[in-house]
Amino acid sequence: MYGNNTIVTGDNKDVAAWLFERSMSDPGFVAGFCQANVGDTSPNINGAYCEYGEDVGQQCDFEHSLCGNKSQPCRGRGPYYGLDDAGTASTYEIEERQFEAAKALFLDTAAFILVAGKPVRSVHQFVDFSTYHFALANGTMVKTCPAALGYSFAAGTTDGSGAFDFQQADPGDPNANPLWAYVGNLLHSPNDTQKECQGVKPILLDIGESNTPYQWAPNIVDIQLLRVGQFFIVVSSGEATTMSGRRWREAVQSAVANTFGDLNDTEPVVVLGGPANSYTHYFATTEEYSIQRYEGASTLYGPHTLDAHLTLSAELLPYLDTTASNLPPLYPGPSPPINVNNSLSFITGVVVDNPPFLKSFEDQKTAPNPTYRAGDSISVTFVGANPRNDFRLEGTFAAVDRFGFKTMTWKQVRDDSDWGLLFEWKRTSTVLGTSEVIITWETKWEADSWRPTPVLSADHSDQLARQVRLRGLYRIRYNGDSKSIGGTISGFQGVSSEFRIQCHVY
Repeated sequence: MYGNNTIVTGDNKDVAAWLFERSMSDPGFVAGFCQANVGDTSPNINGAYCEYGEDVGQQCDFEHSLCGNKSQPCRGRGPYYGLDDAGTASTYEIEERQFEAAKALFLDTAAFILVAGKPVRSVHQFVDFSTYHFALANGTMVKTCPAALGYSFAAGTTDGSGAFDFQQADPGDPNANPLWAYVGNLLHSPNDTQKECQGVKPILLDIGESNTPYQWAPNIVDIQLLRVGQFFIVVSSGEATTMSGRRWREAVQSAVANTFGDLNDTEPVVVLGGPANSYTHYFATTEEYSIQRYEGASTLYGPHTLDAHLTLSAELLPYLDTTASNLPPLYPGPSPPINVNNSLSFITGVVVDNPPFLKSFEDQKTAPNPTYRAGDSISVTFVGANPRNDFRLEGTFAAVDRFGFKTMTWKQVRDDSDWGLLFEWKRTSTVLGTSEVIITWETKWEADSWRPTPVLSADHSDQLARQVRLRGLYRIRYNGDSKSIGGTISGFQGVSSEFRIQCHVY
């Protein structure tokens, strides 16, 4: 989704899973699209271009992602750049591509790898990365550093650029920007040891040594490995780049294949999953770190961050081998600080919800039309209340019901998980505590009528089949919760007028 999106939404992997589950006849089927080493990839696959300024329409400078020495105009373009809702359409396109590829693999039994159920093991340890000393493969002793973010971190990426005059691949002279050097030093001024440890990274924010009101970034890092039979998961606390992930997986794969005694000639399968357990920004290779683009500047613990993870993973791997013996006791490591009860929040609580004069919370302010065509957007406005009164976990704020003429009953067919069902809350008066909720069902995603050049058969049979499935009698429901001046929270439900969806006529 583009940076101008204001709707809380799942990313393309969430909706790819949703599309997969909807395609299966088994209602209990669960699809999971897990994140791996994608720290330097983008769904904006059409490249990065200058959106405004003197270089408008041209590709951004390749090395620094700049347009006329500014990063802000440089933005990545998705498959449907140019549409009014390009971010939403491009996101959906990327989702469909992931789903279709996964479904094809799922139906190809030759692509299956049977994971044996035993042994099931896991290992976890905390390590202080502010000063972890270890040896590289060539015997050179190196160490990691307290967490720090470089200047190019503030430049952002072509998926979302930063502000002011930061740029990727920063040349490394903080003195050229005295204002931001001053701002960074207000947080914490890095000493010479930290500067030397971070190497080519010009430090903008020395977050690992900033402790007011509490530590700004974790120095104590999770190291974790999971195993089910021949299937190994390397759990990453940060976002590994493509090459970092390859090196990490290959190192674990090689160590397991060469040393484990309980594989029974089965080829190990190693995947990387993350970020999990914590968030430690990015893991770039030493080569990527030396260039100091966004990923390198966001690699917190210095140029040897990835090598440290490879070393620690190798040290923990024997604890997953059932045939390993004489292993030393595994200590949990230093405990990270827990700031759950100390974390600052600047979000004010809900004071009170009130309906407008002579209105009730469930009242319909704007009714739907009696009929629509498949592909239309159907919108209803209700007298609403603040959704933070109840997050409705495992429930739904918005729903679409369809009437079954055989059973003569209403059945819920859409909820908050559906891509085309939008729930918007707006405060109409802070003083009076009034608000409204707009629920919009964008049926174009299901009718496949959103594509500028849809790939359909000559007689439009594919699109007509989608429309036929949509045809019927519907209503929209709103589930809300209001808070009284005394603090009592009460649930309510609003139901829209009924409406019909018809097919387009070609």
